[in-house]
Amino acid sequence: MDAFKTLIVILLSSVFVDNYVLSRFLGICPFLGVSEKRNQAVGMGVAVTIVMLIATAVTWPIQYFVLDALNLGFLQNIVFILIIAALVQMLEMLLKKFIPALHKGLGVYLPLITTNCAVLGVTINNILDGYTFVQSMVSSLGCGLGFLLAMVLFSGLRSRINNANVPAPFKGLGVTLIAASFISLAFMGFSGIVEKIFA
Repeated sequence: MDAFKTLIVILLSSVFVDNYVLSRFLGICPFLGVSEKRNQAVGMGVAVTIVMLIATAVTWPIQYFVLDALNLGFLQNIVFILIIAALVQMLEMLLKKFIPALHKGLGVYLPLITTNCAVLGVTINNILDGYTFVQSMVSSLGCGLGFLLAMVLFSGLRSRINNANVPAPFKGLGVTLIAASFISLAFMGFSGIVEKIFA
């Protein structure tokens, strides 16, 4: 039961407390760039979640059974980036073939998942945190869902901002960053709650 409780804490903490976009500020580029329309925000969030899960499933065994076994840990960043880039290219080809509307909607931001530091951050932090394979997969799922949640919430907020009468000095990027900071502050309220619930 303790193992199951640990997985639940990892999942909920990854979604709410340690949200990679709102608390660690990783993955800001797609967060700001693809959040104007909800369908694009959902598509990007789902794509990032899938890439995070597959990248973790591939990088975790490579880290422990190849890099660590051969004392090549110093190559971690390079190997992980290459793996993530290959996965994103495969995802882009699949979307282009089977879901062309989403592929067109994501546009230039889909290849940016390759350089999305949230994906790389998740795969590296799972190793640094000493998670088992199952814990790493749960953490990646939580981080992906947290990214998706942040994207959807922010897209809703941006649609309200676009219809609001914003003062001229704050129009554009200014009000967007202020709105992002408000969402980040709201998520800070989850700090400590998850651990106290399952204590």
